[in-house]
Amino acid sequence: MLASHRRTARSRPTTGSNPRPDPELDQRVRQVHDWLGPLTDEMGRVIVGQDYLVDRLLVSLLTGGHALLEGLPGLAKTLSVKTLATATHGSFKRIQFTPDMLPADIVGTLIYSPKDAEFHTRQGPVFANFVLADEINRAPAKVQSALLEAMQEQQVTIGEDTHPLPRPFLVLATQNPVEQEGTYTLPEAQLDRFLFKLSVDYPTPQEERQILDAMDATTRSPSAQPVVELDQILEARQVVDDIYVDDRVRDYIVDLVQCTREPSAFGLDVGPYIRFGASPRGTLGLIRAARAWALMNGRAYVTPSDVKAIAHDVLRHRIGLTYEGVAQGVSTDDIVDACLGAVPTP
Repeated sequence: MLASHRRTARSRPTTGSNPRPDPELDQRVRQVHDWLGPLTDEMGRVIVGQDYLVDRLLVSLLTGGHALLEGLPGLAKTLSVKTLATATHGSFKRIQFTPDMLPADIVGTLIYSPKDAEFHTRQGPVFANFVLADEINRAPAKVQSALLEAMQEQQVTIGEDTHPLPRPFLVLATQNPVEQEGTYTLPEAQLDRFLFKLSVDYPTPQEERQILDAMDATTRSPSAQPVVELDQILEARQVVDDIYVDDRVRDYIVDLVQCTREPSAFGLDVGPYIRFGASPRGTLGLIRAARAWALMNGRAYVTPSDVKAIAHDVLRHRIGLTYEGVAQGVSTDDIVDACLGAVPTP
């Protein structure tokens, strides 16, 4: 269905060079890698059969990029987010989105005190290190948009005052598929604020048996213990920023994003299926996520395989499909697949 007529990219000079050894950066990468292992193991004690989900949540943790988790009910989306929060020493708040919510239920409001005849700020549940926005697409758009300032600026305005949010700050949202009754489509402006959109699928029969054996009791179930300090997370984000990215890999990232906007320039005939391509925020998200993926694999430099590993998660929610594309059964993952096949790997 998504055919490529020629696998060529626009002419672009390559100015890259091999990464130079940096013993200090290598040491910092090893230090982060030392606590990523125990954190992954701690989450694995509670979450069974969701390695893909756990890995991407750790990338969100390392980059500070918010994540949107989509899947049918009962696939451990909420449990995964809660476990990640519990495995750190950060504060955690859960917001259950419902159709009758108001923006003040998220960010807070001003409360009048008759005792001193003044208004006092009552902070909402968004004031936490980890915010679980559960079933975010069950609330109307005005409530969903209340998270925009918090997600982008890491601050909240209540009345005339602006309040900074705790650091680190991370929004991990879950949503049910839009085909389900009682759901609202998230606006493009808010979708673009999420670094990742993760598609959570059913576990395998073997994994489901492990879930059954571990969690069939009424009074007991595995729970995570804190193994990471907040300062370690903030320091790890500085390490992510220092991960080396060759010029050729940077050009590769730009070409992938450009391909979602101008597929014909790369020999693809999928233009009629695309309403809009990924934004520059998607370009920045790709390089951030690729750096974190390299760090998780113990490397101080990014390879094209790192970009490919997370390309779908960064781009799938940043591509809009036309009615023709939807009618033809084309998905945004299909568009990303086509671009990965059409753009030459450096």
